[in-house]
Amino acid sequence: MNEVILYTVLSLTGLGILAAAIIHLVSKKFAVQEDERIDKVEEVLPATNCGGCGQPGCRAFAKAVVEAGTLEELHCPVGGNAVMKQVAAILGIEAVERDPYIAVVRCSGSFEYRKKTNIYDGESSCKIAATLYSGDTGCAYGCLGMGDCVEVCDFEAMYMDEKTGLPVIIEDKCTACNACVKECPKDILELWPKGKKNKRIYVACLNEEKGSSARKECAVACSGCAKCFESCRYDAITINNSLAAIDPEKCTLCLECVETCDVRNIITANIPDEKIKHATEHRIRLEERARKKKEEEKMAAQAGQQQNGDATTQA
Repeated sequence: MNEVILYTVLSLTGLGILAAAIIHLVSKKFAVQEDERIDKVEEVLPATNCGGCGQPGCRAFAKAVVEAGTLEELHCPVGGNAVMKQVAAILGIEAVERDPYIAVVRCSGSFEYRKKTNIYDGESSCKIAATLYSGDTGCAYGCLGMGDCVEVCDFEAMYMDEKTGLPVIIEDKCTACNACVKECPKDILELWPKGKKNKRIYVACLNEEKGSSARKECAVACSGCAKCFESCRYDAITINNSLAAIDPEKCTLCLECVETCDVRNIITANIPDEKIKHATEHRIRLEERARKKKEEEKMAAQAGQQQNGDATTQA
């Protein structure tokens, strides 16, 4: 009996050693050599695995960068330009600097402006609620206020304001990882250029209903009145589907559009009220000059017509 056990143990041990040897030889034979630069790139990345770069994680991003051999289409928003310079140095290529971005809330419909029309009695999740109905207010485009965006933020850069029912971005902590943007079923969160000296302007409304209908649903909804559009001298504002939008690439931060909005939902960040006041005064002076010029041209045209009429009578 003991011999049977001994032979069994020896046989199994021999089979195990043989299998291990075969596996080792096969692994060596068919081994895929991975570029050592992938490890080096991964080491300098922030290791947040947030997916803001468009890849499923930092390792995947490092591999994509090495395989691409260029940084034209790949960028780590968390690490920013500083990290990408290190990545470029590892790859021996030129770094591509990009303007930093930040998440912004494209909705001004707080509790005081957007009254509830019904009560939602279900799972506290924006994603679930959005599949069931348009929301507990008349505006089908506004924030649902259940904080899905806050839950997915790995950097504690957001919180829900109890007074307004809207998410608030903590600028110093936001890395523009895009997680909150992807999570919001209403698409009210958007990545926006931080701007020079962290200054920016954007329209905080996405309601595409026509003016009167939009205002019935939310007191600060954009009505598409086009006053801001007419005040912009740089073609940075467009009106589509009764909704104004600002192009951050064209916007010069002249601020002349801000106070043309009668509900003040053109939002400014880190811009003093005094500068907005001066910009408004400048816009009013320009409008007054244009009005006077138009009147003078009209009077001149009328005078010309009268002279032609007198000449015809004399003839």
